[in-house]
Amino acid sequence: MTYREDRKKFFSRLIILASPIILQQLMLAMVAACDAMMLGRVAQEQMAAVSLASQVQFIQNMFLFSITTAGTILGAQYYGKGDLKTIGELFRLILRWSILLSLAFFVSCELCPEILMRVFAHDETLINIGSGYLRIAGWSYLMTGISQCYLAVMKVTDHVTPGALISSSAVVINIVLNAVFIFGLLGAPRMNSRGAALATAAARMIELGLCIGFSQKRGYIRPAWNRLFSGRKELEQDFSRQCLPLLGGGLLWGVGFTSYTAILGHLGVDAAAANSVSAVIRDLICCACNGIGSAAAIMVGNELGAGRLEAGKEVGLRLRNLSWAVGFGSMGVILALTPLAVRLVLLTDRARGYLTGMMVIMAVYMVGRCVNTICINGVLDGGGDTIFDMYSLAVCMWGIAIPLALCGAFLLHWHVLAVYACTCLDEVGKLPWVMYRIRKYKWVQNLTRD
Repeated sequence: MTYREDRKKFFSRLIILASPIILQQLMLAMVAACDAMMLGRVAQEQMAAVSLASQVQFIQNMFLFSITTAGTILGAQYYGKGDLKTIGELFRLILRWSILLSLAFFVSCELCPEILMRVFAHDETLINIGSGYLRIAGWSYLMTGISQCYLAVMKVTDHVTPGALISSSAVVINIVLNAVFIFGLLGAPRMNSRGAALATAAARMIELGLCIGFSQKRGYIRPAWNRLFSGRKELEQDFSRQCLPLLGGGLLWGVGFTSYTAILGHLGVDAAAANSVSAVIRDLICCACNGIGSAAAIMVGNELGAGRLEAGKEVGLRLRNLSWAVGFGSMGVILALTPLAVRLVLLTDRARGYLTGMMVIMAVYMVGRCVNTICINGVLDGGGDTIFDMYSLAVCMWGIAIPLALCGAFLLHWHVLAVYACTCLDEVGKLPWVMYRIRKYKWVQNLTRD
């Protein structure tokens, strides 16, 4: 009996897949939340500087997301087909590209962190604090590129729960070490922002060790390191066909989102601090739609890879309908959390006023974000329609939202909240386009080879 015929089976499979991923996403977002809360108790500048410096990893994650998602899309379809050998080849393929990418970010953080920080701020205090953070955090970026490949393969081979437990354990360790190194507990030196970076690097090292350890168990797919640079040309072509549009979309979205942070960062420390808090809350609330979106890609991919195209189409349409409920539910949660968020960290009166307005604007934005994440990253990507995301970002983000935010901030000198509202236009604006793309059914395709 397929998902199309059994509604209970559909939701059962969705919960089994999405729950560990949501937990994983939530735990990862908790690191940023704890960084903000702990550093917010130290000084507003410490919190704002780390928020800005973290945009470097945000950009790296966009590259990693493209690589691992392309592997996940193909891996889910081949797993639905029962072809584990090809999944092993995909593992080596994504490892190769992730390692090269992570090395580039690591070297940049170690050799020129001040240059990276000047992209996001002009205040010398923020630049100095952020540079010290990046020099230590760069080591974590190196290890993240490898561990994310392990976790991606676990996710598509029905080991999603162990993968989530690995990430969650690393996050708990990260949070504990945050407190130790930021505040100088248990005899450790008080390191402020550099303590947050050291805690992250230590946690990522443990995460990578757990990934390698779990992969040695029976039933797990392990990479053949001695064949890291070998593979089938046809599979590499299929991977590139999925990865390049994802990379284009990831760059457009990652650089665009970083541009939003940079624009608000140049509007002053109060605007940067308020935006850093709102970003943490946004990332926490987005865990649900991110988890469901990841589960959606696996569910759609499994059906399509097994040759059940009609069942795959029905699963996609059910997920589209569910995305609206998730979106409006997230809006309500943000509005309910606004009074608490305003009192959570030490902010100036002006920054507190900015944060209140940002939360209300973000509540509306969250409807579009949730629907688009589940429909684009889940349904469309699961069927291999990865190019739409790039097109929609080029038009809605780079053609509308970013130009308006730039003009409002630096030419027309709009209020901070008006500029922030411009940065939220892209997700809401492309909703009709996403619904139209779903109904065209270009995503209903089997990507596997014999």
